[in-house]
Amino acid sequence: MVKRLAAILFLVVTSCGGSSSTGASQTPTPASAATVAAASNAKLGTILVDGSGRTLYLFEADRGTSSTCYNACATYWPPLLTNGAPVAGTGVNPALLGTTKRTDGTIEVTYGGHPLYYVVTDHNPGDASGQGVDNFGAAWDVVGPDGKQIG
Repeated sequence: MVKRLAAILFLVVTSCGGSSSTGASQTPTPASAATVAAASNAKLGTILVDGSGRTLYLFEADRGTSSTCYNACATYWPPLLTNGAPVAGTGVNPALLGTTKRTDGTIEVTYGGHPLYYVVTDHNPGDASGQGVDNFGAAWDVVGPDGKQIG
């Protein structure tokens, strides 16, 4: 019985791609580039979102393109990171898109000279629970397609 179960398990694993003759990893690789787009929000007007429709924020404590949000701040307000040049989605000005290198070596997307972030309390596209929140020493604001905070 044990031999039969082992044989069945072997067939299931190999037929489902559990092994690879090329040695390629089965782990998905991260997207090569982050997308920033504009979307309509019923309360705030047109705002910046990522490629999945999640709201993007700026941190008023940031000066220039350098992020000041690390450690606990970056856990609550995760930065929008990219592995390539950010992509301008619908309604955004590609000239306002950029990147900045974080102290850990990751690359964060900027827009209009502001590093961009999410907030962990947003769960669905269109949520903007971080708008106007004063947290980690300064206010957080949704970003408009002009690169300015929506307040």
